[in-house]
Amino acid sequence: MTLLKHLTIAASTAAIVAGTALSASAATTKLRIQTHFSQETLSGQMAMKYIDDITAMSNGEIEVEMFYASAVVKSAETFDAAATGILDCDMTGGAYQTGKNPAFQFAGDLMGGYSNPYQQMSWMLHGGGRSAVNELYNKYNMEFVGWWIPGPESLSSTAPIRNVEDFKGWKFRSPPGLATKVFANLGASPIVMDFNEIFTALETGIIDGADAANLTNNVGLGLYDIAEHTNFPGFHSMPADHLACRKDVWDAMPDNHKRIMTVAMDSLALHNATINEVKNAQTAKDLRAKGINLYEWSPEELAKFRAAVKKGWTEFATTPEAKALLQSHIDFLVDLGAMK
Repeated sequence: MTLLKHLTIAASTAAIVAGTALSASAATTKLRIQTHFSQETLSGQMAMKYIDDITAMSNGEIEVEMFYASAVVKSAETFDAAATGILDCDMTGGAYQTGKNPAFQFAGDLMGGYSNPYQQMSWMLHGGGRSAVNELYNKYNMEFVGWWIPGPESLSSTAPIRNVEDFKGWKFRSPPGLATKVFANLGASPIVMDFNEIFTALETGIIDGADAANLTNNVGLGLYDIAEHTNFPGFHSMPADHLACRKDVWDAMPDNHKRIMTVAMDSLALHNATINEVKNAQTAKDLRAKGINLYEWSPEELAKFRAAVKKGWTEFATTPEAKALLQSHIDFLVDLGAMK
């Protein structure tokens, strides 16, 4: 046998061995994830981008079956569905879980504490927020992966919402948690209902308005087809949507898959915040052209609202976990000079 033939056989054998080793080391992660956003909304499109990113970066090793518009269980039930194995991951938001522990409010929406999504993301990335939130989530068999924050939300209403006085007697859809306390203290009548029941409730007059999403996502939900009044810029709420996965599913994932999902979430956060900033400005122009009333609140009215929010924080933080998370946010904001 010639030397060339020996070398050819050896090279072929090495390639086969290397290929076998690569196949043996490749792991597949299969996940079932639910979001409350429909595919028609901007946030739904951002969720689709995230799935595309992790699929591409993992070379197809991460396989996702994605459920939109709370197709499997109601929005507020997604966390438990993931924790108990009906799903694997929850892509809704922590504030839906305040019934378990009020600390989830401060793991999702500080309501008026942060001015923009970049401040709030800074707490998570640089102020110890990621580990603080995970300490809470781990107690409920879930792993916190990351946040994506569309920015300040705008209310939708069939009646003017120009100031605090206009909230008196105002029946509106509210998410569970701190929002119900703050708005009730201002004279409104909050009604907690699922995210995907808002349009029908507004259409049938069960509610006068809704605390649902930001300006652009409200358009995607069709709310301004009925409600002719809104506020912009938003100020009352800036919820962080999360990705959280069942602890045993997360722990079983290869480290490179965990890193891909985490880094992709941080990328999603940047893309989401910036595209929403652009889209909301464009949407505001479009809505004004269509005759929708957009109210910008005065500094005096904003101060009244924020006073009610701060009072609500302390009233709502009734567990050690809630107090610890709230204090972490306050310490960070004071350190930034954004709060005294």
